[in-house]
Amino acid sequence: MRSHTELNELILLGIPQTEGLETVLLVIFSFIYLFTLLGNLLILLAIVSSLTLHTPMYFFLGLLSILDMLFPSVTCPKMLFYLSGQSRAISYKGCAVQLFFYHFLGSTEGCLYSVMAYDRFVAICHPLRYKLIMRPGVCVGLVVAAWLVGCLQATVLTSFTFQLPYCGPNRVDHFFCDIPAVLPLACADSSLAQRLGSTNVGFLALMLWLSVCISYTCIGIAILRIHSAEGRQKAFSTCSAHLTAILCAYGPVIIIYLQPTPYPFLSAMVQILNNIVSPMLNSLIYSLRNKEVKSSLKRVFYNVVFTALD
Repeated sequence: MRSHTELNELILLGIPQTEGLETVLLVIFSFIYLFTLLGNLLILLAIVSSLTLHTPMYFFLGLLSILDMLFPSVTCPKMLFYLSGQSRAISYKGCAVQLFFYHFLGSTEGCLYSVMAYDRFVAICHPLRYKLIMRPGVCVGLVVAAWLVGCLQATVLTSFTFQLPYCGPNRVDHFFCDIPAVLPLACADSSLAQRLGSTNVGFLALMLWLSVCISYTCIGIAILRIHSAEGRQKAFSTCSAHLTAILCAYGPVIIIYLQPTPYPFLSAMVQILNNIVSPMLNSLIYSLRNKEVKSSLKRVFYNVVFTALD
C-alpha cells in the first residue's frame, strides 16, 4: 500500500462540541471500557468452563465476546489517552492501522451475527438435523469465512483511503481515524474513495442484514407453528437476545455511512454507540437474557470467591 504523503502524523481533534468535558468523559468512557472488557471476559470464561455450553451457539457467542473486547480496543485506549491530557497525535501509519482493524473487526463481527442467525435458524427450523448440519468442521469454516470477509473488506477500504496523497492539513475532526474523517484531508480528489467506502460498507451491511432478516423470518414462522406455549417462549427467548444485539450493531452503521451529508457531532455520538456502548450492551444482553450463561456465570463467581477465601 503506497502513498505519496508528506505527513508523518495526524492530530485527532476528538469528540466535537465537548471542550472542557474531558475529565467527565474520561471517567465515563473508562468505566464503560473496563465494564466491556470484564463483562465479555466473564462470558468467555463461563462458556469455556462449562461443558454444557460447548455447543455451536455458545462457540459463536464466545467468539463474539472476543470481538467485543478487541473492537473497542482499536479506538478507546487512544481516546482515553488524550482525554487524560496527553498528546492527541497519531502517526500516519498508526492511523492506517487503526482504520484497518476498525473495519476488519467490525466487518467480521457483522458476518458473525449472520452466522449466529443461521445457527438459530437451523436449531429451530431443523432441530433433528442440527448436529449434522452444524458439525464442528462447518462451524469452524463459517468462522474462518467471516474473518476472511472482514480482512478483505478492511484491506480494500484501507488501500483506497491511503493511496491518496496527504500533504496537509493534518487535523482529523473525529476521535479516531475513519474514512469519512480522513478523506477530507486528502490533497487529491477523494470522491472515488468516498463512493467506494460508502458502497462497500453499505453493500456488505445490506447483504448481512438481509441474511439475518431471512433467517429470522423463517424462525418467526417456525415459532408460530410451535403448539406449546413453553416451546414458543423458549425459542423466542433464545433468539431475542441475539436480535437485540444485531439491532444495536447495525443501527449506527446505517446512520454513519448512508447519511448524505456528514454531521461531525452526530457521527461522533453514533460512533461512540457503535464502538464503545454496543460491545458493553452485548455482554449485558447475553448474560441477563440467557439462563445457561447466567448459571455458568454464577459458578464462575462461586469458584472465584472460594479460591479467594482459601
